Amino acid sequence: MTALKPAPGNPLDPAKFRDPFVTAAGERRAAVALTGLRTLWLNTGTLCNLACENCYIESSPTNDRLVYLALNEATEYLDEIRRDGWPTTEIAFTGGEPFMNPALPAMLNEALARGFTALVLTNAMRPMMKCKQPLLALRHGFGDRLCLRVSLDHYDAALHELVRGPRSWQPAIDGLRWLSDEGFHVHVAARGCWNEPEAQMRAGFAALFQREGIRIDTADPVRMMILPEMNAALDVPEVTEQCWGILGVSPDAMMCASSRMVVKRKGAARPAVVPCTLLPYDEAFELGHTLAAAAGPVPLNHPHCARFCVLGGGACSRT
Repeated sequence: MTALKPAPGNPLDPAKFRDPFVTAAGERRAAVALTGLRTLWLNTGTLCNLACENCYIESSPTNDRLVYLALNEATEYLDEIRRDGWPTTEIAFTGGEPFMNPALPAMLNEALARGFTALVLTNAMRPMMKCKQPLLALRHGFGDRLCLRVSLDHYDAALHELVRGPRSWQPAIDGLRWLSDEGFHVHVAARGCWNEPEAQMRAGFAALFQREGIRIDTADPVRMMILPEMNAALDVPEVTEQCWGILGVSPDAMMCASSRMVVKRKGAARPAVVPCTLLPYDEAFELGHTLAAAAGPVPLNHPHCARFCVLGGGACSRT
């Protein structure tokens, strides 16, 4: 096949995304109210076995800006959900690579035992495969309430490795095949940066999965996600209050209308809550230490808000 390259873009206008309430053009910035906390994300830490090109969270084997979340810290938020009656149905785990956190199997068991569904974003490589037995026990005990979403950036090995690095393809395929063979509830997430029609992407993944004996319906937009590219250095329009009507998009469809994420910053005494998975570092988006403190509206004052959610139609949750 002809090698595809990630689509280029213009640099971000430095006047944009400065004021949380007003755009560079002087218009009122859009904000999103929390309509109901359906998904609570737990960032398990930014350490990862890979250092992917354009990783929005800059995960790597050495990045510990977000340290490992402990089981007791995760449990405090699960307790708060139960105590305050939040309508949460899903607990989702992201990183970094979540399986590098030794407490992940215990956190998954705690969430599932309380009746939540659980979603784990993983590259399905060695850290996950080292947890085969705990995963099989969770699968046996909780069935499809546990979902694993595997990152495959493209259906072509060379393009996947252009992002993930050499020798990253086959271990990911082996891990994904193992999950499929063992009957896990599996999703796949690809990157939409290749300037390639979506139908062609889905057809390419369908052929790959057929060859590999992996049971995933690539026509299902949840089972097979093609996520918008995120690069905060590239230009994107700011979102004003008028944009909802112009674009025909509802603020209730944004991630921050139904989710929050817990992060533990290096050196911090306790975890903090941010609006969503896309904004782990910017302290301007730190909403407090409890879910109650984080219940206020979120101004869409970051390029990812526009590029991924409003214009890209992206979502991280499966609910």
